[in-house]
Amino acid sequence: MQDSQAGAQAPPRRLRVLLAEDQYLGREGTRRLLQEHGGVDVVAVAGDYDEVLAQARRCRPDSVLMDVKMPPTYSMEGIQAAHVLRDELPGIGILVLTQHDDEGYVWALLQHGVEGLGYLHKVRVGDVEQVVRALHEVAHGGSVLDPRIVARLLDYRRNKPGSPLAQLSTGERDVLALMAEGMSNQRIADALYLSMGAVEKRIAAIFGKLALAPEAQLNRRVAAVLIYLRESAELPPGTPLPR
Repeated sequence: MQDSQAGAQAPPRRLRVLLAEDQYLGREGTRRLLQEHGGVDVVAVAGDYDEVLAQARRCRPDSVLMDVKMPPTYSMEGIQAAHVLRDELPGIGILVLTQHDDEGYVWALLQHGVEGLGYLHKVRVGDVEQVVRALHEVAHGGSVLDPRIVARLLDYRRNKPGSPLAQLSTGERDVLALMAEGMSNQRIADALYLSMGAVEKRIAAIFGKLALAPEAQLNRRVAAVLIYLRESAELPPGTPLPR
């Protein structure tokens, strides 16, 4: 008699997440949302810079979800911790939350590269599906940028003479905005009521118009979005651009 379990697939492994937030109510509310979503285990919590580093080193999560500002100084501890953890635990994904739309934080986070890093506005926490999707994305080496910031920068710069953004059609800009959310081609097609072929054609046009090289190691989807930031940020001379 054949075993009824033979050939059955093992359930997918749940994503192990470290949650760092100094406000107790915000931390517990977010933890509960993530746990109730399914597919996510909050394996540890932290309330300040030192604790997030200690907990990450101890439990080795798949992703860290943390506030950009934490004790002791409430400045950029989340971004500083992200750089330390990416150096020590290169496979870890980092998703930084902020209540500020200042793109300077984005530059600080992504100045050494984009893989495995994400940046979302805190208002996104209410959309647990988007947060969980972003946590998975960074855990697998992808990158996510908040579309609110991308949209603001697009509106500010798209008509500037000489800007590469001015070369994009309205349809291509729509696709690029959804790419910023970390959407797959299929989800972009569904959102814009397009065929997969049409989406792929627009993405190819975006890469071509923004002169993004086809190297295998280059995350061109995120690089395309970063064109917005490079075109918009008022940076001091010598500030390094994300690779």
